[in-house]
Amino acid sequence: METRNEKQVAIKKAAPLPSSILFESDAQAGFENVKNTSVALPILKLLQNGSAEGQKRNQAYVEGAEPGMLLNTVTKKVYDGSKGIEVIPCHYKLEFQEWSDFGTGSGRPEQIYPDTSDILTKTTKDQMGKDRLPNGNYILTVGQHFVLIVDKGSTETALISMSSSQGKISRKWNSMMMSVKMMGSQGLFTPAIYSQVYRLTTAAESNDKGKWYGWEIERVGPVEDQGVYLAAKAFAESVSSGQVQVRHDGDPVEVGNAQPF
Repeated sequence: METRNEKQVAIKKAAPLPSSILFESDAQAGFENVKNTSVALPILKLLQNGSAEGQKRNQAYVEGAEPGMLLNTVTKKVYDGSKGIEVIPCHYKLEFQEWSDFGTGSGRPEQIYPDTSDILTKTTKDQMGKDRLPNGNYILTVGQHFVLIVDKGSTETALISMSSSQGKISRKWNSMMMSVKMMGSQGLFTPAIYSQVYRLTTAAESNDKGKWYGWEIERVGPVEDQGVYLAAKAFAESVSSGQVQVRHDGDPVEVGNAQPF
């Protein structure tokens, strides 16, 4: 004779798990009032010696984080910089960001100017090489790389900001991407920016102004998974159409720009 507890166990075992078909039929449900401005696009941050997340006594410390590592600012996941990660570039944008000095201002760009702006003609170089405006703020020329992180079969979107010493790396990466050619029915063509996978690692750099960690980039090869390719394409279209909004928080070093200043 079955006891009540045995019947409950039997019922629990018999309960079917939700299927992927059921999940798909209810796709996007519940997100009707979640706007793009309500979601923070993760920033893939290259941790520097002064990054709060890598200092154990700092309240912003992230477990396991160290200078030279990569940090997802939303999930707080850290990646070993020497091993690196694989990403698919989806969109690129150059912009000029106006910042106040550390500890002053709003803690985010005071103004953001498009790449067509003549704002740099209104600046002068200070002793540290920064482009200063008459109001005392300075301008950072920032290459914004919107990417899809590919990690153990899963993907997630992120933003990589490159400025100052890393501006040359940003330009090198763009040249690398544009140099990729494939053979098609009409001859050689340049595939979409999101057709290729790249490995990003980090390395220590220095000059007479200081020491910091910088990016190193190499091409892995074409995207081999159709689902991943379509996800990268969808993200690229979302960014280019203005559907993806970037929320800047923290000083420029703290959002991932390596600066030997």
